[in-house]
Amino acid sequence: MTHAIDTVAASAVNGAASAQNAQNAQNAPQAGKKIGDVILDIRNISLRFGGVKALTDISFNVREHEIRSIIGPNGAGKSSMLNCINGVYTPSEGSITFRGQTFDHMNSRQVAEMGVARTFQNLALFKGMSVLDNIMSGRNLKIKSNIFLQALRWGPAEREEIAHREVVEKIIDFLEIQAYRKTPVGQLPYGLQKRVDLGRALAMEPQVLLLDEPMAGMNVEEKQDMCRFILDVNDEFGTTIVLIEHDMGVVMDISDRVVVLDYGKKIGDGTPEEVIHNEDVIRAYLGSGH
Repeated sequence: MTHAIDTVAASAVNGAASAQNAQNAQNAPQAGKKIGDVILDIRNISLRFGGVKALTDISFNVREHEIRSIIGPNGAGKSSMLNCINGVYTPSEGSITFRGQTFDHMNSRQVAEMGVARTFQNLALFKGMSVLDNIMSGRNLKIKSNIFLQALRWGPAEREEIAHREVVEKIIDFLEIQAYRKTPVGQLPYGLQKRVDLGRALAMEPQVLLLDEPMAGMNVEEKQDMCRFILDVNDEFGTTIVLIEHDMGVVMDISDRVVVLDYGKKIGDGTPEEVIHNEDVIRAYLGSGH
């Protein structure tokens, strides 16, 4: 079985020392953090494509203000799970409850209007548009003026646009990309494009932010920057985060809880320390021979 994720080998071999390092790193940036009640409840989700089972009876929850990571080997069903949460896929079975409202047939726009934003593993930015305009597109659901008034930039529409641009400028400052605000996104390095993608999601002012491999393809320095931004979004904005990530070091450092999938089934769930000592998780990553 091919695994794109850094294996649990280092944690398993180093034992308690690795666990303590991960726990120390986890606790340092989140000292005094208050985790709230369940904001997102996934119950018995199954997903089929014809005769292929992508997900089988998956259940877990996400608490307000936590960073909840989903990990697993390639093909484990992680992105499919996010697609069910944000309405891209309709589950074959099960239900998803967000802030007490249960749904099983919501489309992406309805989910976004409820306060759930998403970044994607493969960037879907408008490459010919500037950083500012790309992030501004994330304000689409917040715009109340009709298209005619927006085109004329007249009266209330002009005032509304100014207000939205102020929000976007704050996000640009937060992500430290002021120098590129007028630069076409297609001209930016990959790591900066990832920041723009995050910025566009933040422009929706989400209650829950779904991040699909936000650090894929990044070098060490870029990963460190992205980790810092994710922690700051969680801390300063109070945004609840559901994260898919292949870098186990990152997951163990910043996550409050981790759910592990393998072949579309849940095989582990708990704190980072609990997960790295879970025999089923170790077996999935290292193989039964270990």
